[in-house]
Amino acid sequence: MKQTLRILTLAACVLVANCGWAQANSPAVPPAQHWVASWAASQQIPEPQNALPADDLRDATVRQIFHLSLGGAALRVHLSNVFGREALHFTSVHVARPVSTASSAIVPGSDRPLAFAGSPDVTVPPGAEFVSDPLEFAAAPLSDLAVTFHMDALPAGQTGHPGSRATSYYVHGEQVSAPSLADAKHIDHWYQVAGIDVLAASGAAAVVALGDSITDGHGATTNGNNRWPDVLAARLQNSTGTRYIGVANEGIGGNHLLTDGLGPNALARFDRDVLAPPGVRWLIVFEGVNDLGGLAQKGDATPAEHANLVQRILEAYQQIVVRAHGHGLLAYGATITPYVGSGYYHPGPASEADRQAVNQWIRAAGHFDAVIDFDAVVRDPAHPEQLLPGYDCGDHLHPSPAGYKAMGDAVPLGLFLR
Repeated sequence: MKQTLRILTLAACVLVANCGWAQANSPAVPPAQHWVASWAASQQIPEPQNALPADDLRDATVRQIFHLSLGGAALRVHLSNVFGREALHFTSVHVARPVSTASSAIVPGSDRPLAFAGSPDVTVPPGAEFVSDPLEFAAAPLSDLAVTFHMDALPAGQTGHPGSRATSYYVHGEQVSAPSLADAKHIDHWYQVAGIDVLAASGAAAVVALGDSITDGHGATTNGNNRWPDVLAARLQNSTGTRYIGVANEGIGGNHLLTDGLGPNALARFDRDVLAPPGVRWLIVFEGVNDLGGLAQKGDATPAEHANLVQRILEAYQQIVVRAHGHGLLAYGATITPYVGSGYYHPGPASEADRQAVNQWIRAAGHFDAVIDFDAVVRDPAHPEQLLPGYDCGDHLHPSPAGYKAMGDAVPLGLFLR
């Protein structure tokens, strides 16, 4: 209870410059807390090769490291059991400052327990998410946070984010406060944690990047935090006029606009991944390459099938814009980047024509609130249907770290000015 009162008082100081004035003039009304998403990951069912072995999850401690965007004086952690088939019991959940991204060690003295309705443990129903109580914990912008939880029983259906590009550690036994997890196994995926919010000033807000593997960061450096949304987050924090903005990366590798692939389709996950995170004010939509490439992946499609796919993609974009506007968000459209030469999709002239038609619609006035032309940033001027070699990770579909940097650098910060 004392901690909650401290957080409420802290929120008052953030929201009202003169805390004494607020207390004197509205003593019976607790001040509103302004929470903003600082980190997020779209949840999905891990594929069999990306799931943790069942034997490793019985009586298990899992420590994961997350890279925040926006800083704040307090934080909350979202635990997810959205794809679980039964209730999931977390016996304890702690946060701490990690020593580095390449180790399970935490900074001595930084470990703090989270609470859920005042209790150190929580049982999350199937299909649900639980948000922790506020914890007074100074989180610096662009800092790393270790979240460690213990589960006493095996989840009936894992929930996670395989495309973490970050290393997680796990051991048997209750070791949430251990300075380091001795003899820990490690894996480059995230599990059961969907978001981290920070307590921020009243004008703070977040941008959601809704996308597929090019947003999720395929081709980025493991533990390097150099996906294009990471680059954008760093630029926002390093610019005086936009330091109040966080970035939530809601990309899923292999994701589609129209059909379920790896993770639910973009329209199906829109409410959970775009509307639910707190403080969201802007949306960047960068989806569609998997829909385009998948049409003719296993053989030629007819002109009518190509035309129908393009029309359905445009209708999906329109739905996203309508739903974003209905909740007061600005929706920015990102053009689909080149992928001719991809050995996965083997795109031919018809698929490239579809991409050009979709990009023409994105660029046209009156559809999105603004356009971020990633296609123009990463394409080869001599062969505009292909990625620039220096921006190609090697598969002719996903950018390299240099390509991601160019994309993140190309997003106009003016789109996020108040």
